[in-house]
Amino acid sequence: MRVLILGGDGYLGWPQAMYLSAHGYDVAVLDSFAKRAWERELSIQPLMPVGTLEERVAAWRQLTGRDIASYVGDLMDYPFVERVLRDFAPEAIVHYGEQPSAPYSMIDAARAAYTQANNVVGTLNLLFAMRDVAPDAHLVKLGTMGEYGTPNIDIEEGYLTVEHNGRSHEFLYPKTPGSIYHLSKVHDSHNIHFACRIWGLRATELNQGVVYGVETDESASDPRLATAFHYDEVFGTALNRFCVQAVVGEPITPFGRGGQTRGYLNIRDTMACVELAVRNPAERGELRVYNQFTEQFTVNELAEKVCDAAAEMGMMAVIQHAPNPRVEAEEHYYNAKHTKLLELGLVPNLLGPELIRSMLGTIARFADRVDRSKILIGIRWAPTVRETSAAVEASKDERPG
Repeated sequence: MRVLILGGDGYLGWPQAMYLSAHGYDVAVLDSFAKRAWERELSIQPLMPVGTLEERVAAWRQLTGRDIASYVGDLMDYPFVERVLRDFAPEAIVHYGEQPSAPYSMIDAARAAYTQANNVVGTLNLLFAMRDVAPDAHLVKLGTMGEYGTPNIDIEEGYLTVEHNGRSHEFLYPKTPGSIYHLSKVHDSHNIHFACRIWGLRATELNQGVVYGVETDESASDPRLATAFHYDEVFGTALNRFCVQAVVGEPITPFGRGGQTRGYLNIRDTMACVELAVRNPAERGELRVYNQFTEQFTVNELAEKVCDAAAEMGMMAVIQHAPNPRVEAEEHYYNAKHTKLLELGLVPNLLGPELIRSMLGTIARFADRVDRSKILIGIRWAPTVRETSAAVEASKDERPG
């Protein structure tokens, strides 16, 4: 099968390209290298040195004899998207090609607007190009569990049947996202649903939990194939950040009281879930939604697991709660269904002590590259009362008369 991976230079996109190539798929990647620009903009770098896409593709070809084609350009450029679909003629399109960070989207108005435009318009361009150039291709789109928020009822896999005044209808599950980034993904979900209903496209949305992990089997096989593992507040996720903090002797910092519950999965399971979706395509006119995670934890539970594993390795890790910069319920009901990928054959890599110790060991080899000033930056979802009052007074000063 011919598979095009959008965002193929990223933390998940590059390992996915290698994974599918290793499993016999004909793979091409597309990227604008915007993520590298965002890293430079914020003076952030991945933990491990990461080669250019060209260097990694060449190393993969040398090591395996398999080629990964590459296209450099932006999904915001519609003619470019259409040309790529005509040239590569994909049977499946894996869409990682978006701004992936909730904190980045909350820094300021410019980055919020950029996130919305980049993610929503880029996906719209893809949908129109699929309609006109590749109507039989199957779209596998990375959504996020963050689209749902934390409702006080069970979270179904994508849809909810509503009984109202004696009648029944199935709707996309109501969304209550907690950031501008997550809101952009909600817009994507509705646009994809529209394209499937109206144009007969086929799509699978993978509402992914929080991903953790330093490497996959392929990226671990040669340092030239490393992926962009982040530990910073902007692009790093909770468990990845906690592991780095433990290795370098920084306190492990759950936000707030640490009762926030989310779904988590190993990066290796992301690779497997995407292949299962690619291998089992949706029907024409169908948008399937799978909740892609394997376990649920509170943030405190993650911190404690890292502390215990670190202690077994002789590291002195301590937990120190940090003020929560986000606007979120810190203790809440959370029961999300996630059976469909298991029914397709997913065998999860669960988060046990051995896996965490392996992560800590890999991170320790690159501890000298950790920039401690980037672990917690202080990006707040809402201004303080003092900041709000100052903004109001400033606006008064600017009024004429």
